[in-house]
Amino acid sequence: MLWFLGSERGDITLTGTESGVRVVDGGGVGSIPPLLVLAAAFVVRVIPAAAYFFNPDEALHYLAASQGSLRLTYQAALTNAHPPLLILVLHFWQWLGHSELILRMPSVLAGTACCWLFFLWLAEVTNRTTAFTGLLLIAFAPSLIALSSEVRQYALLLFFIAACLLLSERALRSNSAWMMGLFSLALFGALLTHYSSLLLAVAIGVYVFARLVRHKTGRNVAVVWISGQIIAIAIAVYFLLTHVRRLKAMGMPQEIAETWLRRSIFHSAEHGITVFISVQTLRVFTYLFSHGLVGALIMLAFLVGMFALLTGRAKEDSPTPTRKELALLLSLPFLLNVGAAIVGIYPFGGTRHNALLAPFAMTGAAIGISFVLLERTWARSFWIRVSPVLAALVLCNLLPSPAPLIKARNHSKELMRDAVDHLRVATPPGSLIFSDYESGLLLGFYVCERGVVQIFPPLHRFAKADCGVHTTITARPDEWRFKADSLQSELNDAAASYNLAPATKVWLFDAGWINDLAPAISRGKDCSRPLFFGENILICELTVGRRIPATQRAATVSPAFSGAENVR
Repeated sequence: MLWFLGSERGDITLTGTESGVRVVDGGGVGSIPPLLVLAAAFVVRVIPAAAYFFNPDEALHYLAASQGSLRLTYQAALTNAHPPLLILVLHFWQWLGHSELILRMPSVLAGTACCWLFFLWLAEVTNRTTAFTGLLLIAFAPSLIALSSEVRQYALLLFFIAACLLLSERALRSNSAWMMGLFSLALFGALLTHYSSLLLAVAIGVYVFARLVRHKTGRNVAVVWISGQIIAIAIAVYFLLTHVRRLKAMGMPQEIAETWLRRSIFHSAEHGITVFISVQTLRVFTYLFSHGLVGALIMLAFLVGMFALLTGRAKEDSPTPTRKELALLLSLPFLLNVGAAIVGIYPFGGTRHNALLAPFAMTGAAIGISFVLLERTWARSFWIRVSPVLAALVLCNLLPSPAPLIKARNHSKELMRDAVDHLRVATPPGSLIFSDYESGLLLGFYVCERGVVQIFPPLHRFAKADCGVHTTITARPDEWRFKADSLQSELNDAAASYNLAPATKVWLFDAGWINDLAPAISRGKDCSRPLFFGENILICELTVGRRIPATQRAATVSPAFSGAENVR
């Protein structure tokens, strides 16, 4: 059975045969191909970052980051379901500019840097051919390209994960307390970026402990690692007892588990554990590669890679991780995530919330691909070995399935610019602009150039705000988007809240991921003179009805979550 190990220079070594160690040539992976892939990874991220208008989540992150002081920014960050690091970074980053490209650049840079750190780590624990395969996977996986071209936490999280992997390996290999200290800082960064990093902290903690015991590492390295673990635990406990407890009190986790992430949480009455794990694991790979067939093939390669790691023989005195140590590292995040989904505390399936698993999934897949191809006489050429990977990546990028919620043709900044220009020209001064919460986020960013939706409690049923020469009325945070059958009722309730006379004309601005109003609007219901800018932006005129709600709702609602991003 074959096992791939590499020196610090990335030499390819195969061990584990009965006759001992055989050295095999690397197959032509020099320094130029990885650098070209890295440059291409940056380009495919920066193009959508420059071309697309914000989605509502991105506008929400910007709204939280654009508060007038660092204290308010931190408080706004805590209305979100994630730790505050990205929002705090954006608070200072926005001084460079407010265009979509500038605000997305931290994600673009972090996503690109993640690819390089991942390649360096994989070259140290396997070989350069396997590492190059892994680099292709992580650089061009469609989901990671998308996450790295948006104002989100995931690119920063993946950067810190790759940094943890590389720095821990170099600390253990060189017996360096300094490197171990940097590893701890990277772990802190992950914990301050996204709560899924708690799974990472446990997995890599077990892995590093196993390596420390086997290597009998120096005292200074062990002390630095233990100190870092104590601080990491303190960070996790602090946010669990403060931020997460507050989110639970507001009902956010329950809302998520019962709505759009329901499939990714185990329900014993609906399916068995084995079926749940199998289906959801396939959904993880399908999400990562945005294609059912490619996802299934990459998952098969991952399973082959795990088989290669768990069988055969390897030298136990190697400075690199043993087969079983690496298998432990790759499997633990999956096992922990599955366990969290079974007990109902974190999703596992086809969702961006499992982006944490990407480096581990792609490591196993790269090992599996190398295991299958390395010994084949027809695959001696390096480019023949990687050509199936390249073909699969081209397929899933050109023909994603399922398609993104906002298709590329409906996502261009020009469409949003046209909609904004029309709204400013067509609406007389003093007009009222009405929108749900997700649309209000975009309305504030693109039309009003200031936040017009609510963030901080107490949260009112509707919020009224100035927008240049106009006035906006936006729905409460948990009214994420209007439904066609309740649009007129929502408008009448808003009219009652602000004493709008019957027959008052109001302009509807509706934009975001899914336009539920479009079918009804197209049939001429409620909305007059509708204008569509692509399939995800709608502007039309509404009329306040004469019906007044029989029961006036309270002026305020309970402090429901305002981080609507976290339930979409």
